[in-house]
Amino acid sequence: MTHIGYSLICEELPPERLLDNAKHAEQIGFEFLIISDHFHPWISAQGESPFVWNVLGALSQVTEEIEIGTAVTCPTFRYHPAIVAQAAATSARMLEGRFRLGLGSGEALNEKITAKAWPEASIRLAMLEEAVHIIRELWKGKSTSHYGTYYQLENATIFTLPEKLPEIIVAASGQKAARLAGEIGDGFWGLAPDSELLDTFQKSGGESKPRYGQFHACVASSESEARKIVHERWPNGGLSGELNAILPTPAHFEQACQMVSEEMAVENIVCSNDPGEHIEMIKKYAEAGYTHVSVHQIGTEHSRFFDLYSQEVVPEFTRRKVGV
Repeated sequence: MTHIGYSLICEELPPERLLDNAKHAEQIGFEFLIISDHFHPWISAQGESPFVWNVLGALSQVTEEIEIGTAVTCPTFRYHPAIVAQAAATSARMLEGRFRLGLGSGEALNEKITAKAWPEASIRLAMLEEAVHIIRELWKGKSTSHYGTYYQLENATIFTLPEKLPEIIVAASGQKAARLAGEIGDGFWGLAPDSELLDTFQKSGGESKPRYGQFHACVASSESEARKIVHERWPNGGLSGELNAILPTPAHFEQACQMVSEEMAVENIVCSNDPGEHIEMIKKYAEAGYTHVSVHQIGTEHSRFFDLYSQEVVPEFTRRKVGV
């Protein structure tokens, strides 16, 4: 069974638009929301980057039943793990059991603003593992001290806790991260329909745990217009290798994206008004092993997207759950 979600992308929309889109997504039948946690947008043309924890507080007041999670928060540089533990506990309290905490090893774009150096991936994963341990210990509501390899904590107690602790969904784009996600996470977060990664996650302790994925789309007046929007506003999706993790500023991404052609930018993005193509992409993720699939509409114009999904795409998956 596949659950269909909608992505609130803070890099492209101001907080008031994020709230409006969240309400609309819930009204038309999306089953969950994810929200990004950035300090910077990828490129300046995206134009926004509100503080996610403020937006989550507001989301608790404008939504009613839909599940909401970060995708993803890095609890290792810009935030100390204790701050993430407290912020997530409060969000879970306000959302009354509807909150999921997505965690990952981060990108220099957001985290290097406070870090003197950006370590290699293996170190970032070790830091993530230690951070998750600290968060879980603090969620016990007891005085906690920790003297670890990367973090220190002295006599810290979280007093405001939810009745239901949030699940921790761990992001992975490689085999080592997928193994770690299975070992320490309550679920998996991924950005590609890669069945091998999901197999690794399940074999490492993730069997029967939820698996969240996201794909990008652009619904516009025409396919050519959609391709143009993607190339202008989301060329970073066409970058390969480790660049997304190691480039430190939007200016560096803009320089790298000068090498991204329109064809490269749209390669893995659904630029179409044909509902069948969107349905096919969701099914591709489901066949790879994802239980939850979220879609990110690129650009600031969402009316056509919501019309298409409310009429043709969301019902394709929600009908099955009610036996229609």
